[in-house]
Amino acid sequence: LSPFCLPVPVLQAAHCQMIRDLSACLLGQNLRVDCRYENKTSNPLTYEFSLTKDNRKHVIHSTISVSENVYRNRANVTMYKNLVCLHLQGFTTSDEGVYMCELKATNDYTGNQIKNITVIKDKLEKCAGFSLLIQNTSWLLLLLLSLPLLQAVDFVSL
Repeated sequence: LSPFCLPVPVLQAAHCQMIRDLSACLLGQNLRVDCRYENKTSNPLTYEFSLTKDNRKHVIHSTISVSENVYRNRANVTMYKNLVCLHLQGFTTSDEGVYMCELKATNDYTGNQIKNITVIKDKLEKCAGFSLLIQNTSWLLLLLLSLPLLQAVDFVSL
């Protein structure tokens, strides 16, 4: 080793969550944006979905900042294990642009995790059938989650 090459320890900040995948699909006339992440903490998660078009950022739905009025009645977010879903009602070509998912775990000082996806209506695929069931039907989701428990019960002994 030359005298100028000293081994320097690399300090790595441990991210509490990391966005793994961002995808978009059409569910009828509605847009769904799935933001999948890897979570390494039980700390509460904050999120922001925004749209950049014409070089301007529009906040659609957020727990970090204030959503724009034009999206308040059209957008809602559902959270599952390692998934945050944005549902935008009545998606049209005027809603096209670069969608961004930003996640931050409480007390994670390593910074926010951000991922972008370009959404163009004619290029969107239809969402898979299963997602249609769970979009706004929490009781059905609970039923589906309880199926393994129901199968484990021997109905003959009841």
